[in-house]
Amino acid sequence: VNSRQHPRGIPPPSGKDWPKEDEENFFLLDPDRKREVLPQPFRMIHKLVMEVFESAVEIIERREKLREAQKRKVQPKKCFPTAEFQVTEGANCLAVSGKYVFVGQSVGLSAFNTCDLKDVCAWDAAKTEICAIQASALGNECHVLLAVDEMGLAWLFCFHKESFLLIKILNEVEDISQQSPCVEVVLSPGGDYAGILLQGNTKAWLEIYQLPKDSWLTEMEKNSGDTEEMACSEKRSNGSSVGTFLLQELPVSAIQAEVKLDPPVLLLTVRPPKPITGTSFKGPLDALKEVDDGSTLGLGYNHLIKESQWELQEAIFCSTYQEYLEAEGVFQEEIPRYATFHFLFPSRILAGPEMKVQPDIPVGIGVHWDGNHNFCFYLLNPSLKDKAGSDLKPDVVWPCASPIACSAVSSCSRYLALAGEDATITIWDKHLGYPLSVTAILEERFIRSIHFL
Repeated sequence: VNSRQHPRGIPPPSGKDWPKEDEENFFLLDPDRKREVLPQPFRMIHKLVMEVFESAVEIIERREKLREAQKRKVQPKKCFPTAEFQVTEGANCLAVSGKYVFVGQSVGLSAFNTCDLKDVCAWDAAKTEICAIQASALGNECHVLLAVDEMGLAWLFCFHKESFLLIKILNEVEDISQQSPCVEVVLSPGGDYAGILLQGNTKAWLEIYQLPKDSWLTEMEKNSGDTEEMACSEKRSNGSSVGTFLLQELPVSAIQAEVKLDPPVLLLTVRPPKPITGTSFKGPLDALKEVDDGSTLGLGYNHLIKESQWELQEAIFCSTYQEYLEAEGVFQEEIPRYATFHFLFPSRILAGPEMKVQPDIPVGIGVHWDGNHNFCFYLLNPSLKDKAGSDLKPDVVWPCASPIACSAVSSCSRYLALAGEDATITIWDKHLGYPLSVTAILEERFIRSIHFL
């Protein structure tokens, strides 16, 4: 028999079973860890080992993320040369036209065939070093070449039937002291026009030539037929005692001596814009007479601001911003001596309603000079001639907010990119005549070149 001597009740709490440390979070502790607690200094070693392990896991995860991101990127295709051709002299420049590669060397020119990678022809008559070269296909296995040598001479060649024919040195003069070196050459697509930039002692100008490629092709075809007839007559005269006669066995000098091609025609002479100064007009009527129709922007020469007003405005400006001018320094405006120019195909702003144009032949050029805000368009119209003692005026002017640093034209010739010295790139639709986009780069950047891909 179980008999209770005391009444039922809740026993009083005893503090000896409660933990002394971390009384608030004692229920979160794992009871099994009491048997796994390490004494010092093993706990410190265990802690360091766990930190090293966690750091290693973080590094591994970070590298895995980078590896996955790299796999998702488009990997560039590695291209290796499939063949090579040997150049006897040092190669300075090259140009590709059709199936030929033209190489400018330390002594003359060389032409290589891309089919068999063999040297088909060389020109070293002048013993001059070629520094720059451009080439364009004319058709009927005929190519035009424009090269610049170390002395700044612009050489115009015609390459036909694997032989070079010198047409003319564009900037050659009798008095060598009066010669102006060529610093830039550009051939239009198709070889219809050629442009060279010349620099004198104190000035620079741009010359645009029209190449009579139709007469060249006719003359080359005629000469090729005459050469074949000469080869056949030589073969018949030799009879059976002479083997097969090859046309290439004829001396190249003998073939070229009879060929006389028409020289190029100087079409335009473009000079850099002069600094704007005080007006020379006596009244508004004289200024209006110089304006053609007032439908386009000009270079700002036909104004009525007097020289005294220019000087007064400059004095006010200098007195207002004297501290900034002393810090930056005052630069006197100079006439630019370098230009970038492009041949442009027909568009709405370069072709009038009465002009007969072909879509694959350039109708104008676009020019901008170093340090100038304006991009100027000139029509390649043979009826436009320079007046005696006057500079050629642009047909269309596109002013920009800052000086133009560089420019580029797309392969379709519709889009024009202008990069300013303030690191701003503007894409223009040349056919419609308005900008499509404006992109600003960091101000401390300077854009040196721009290209369409």
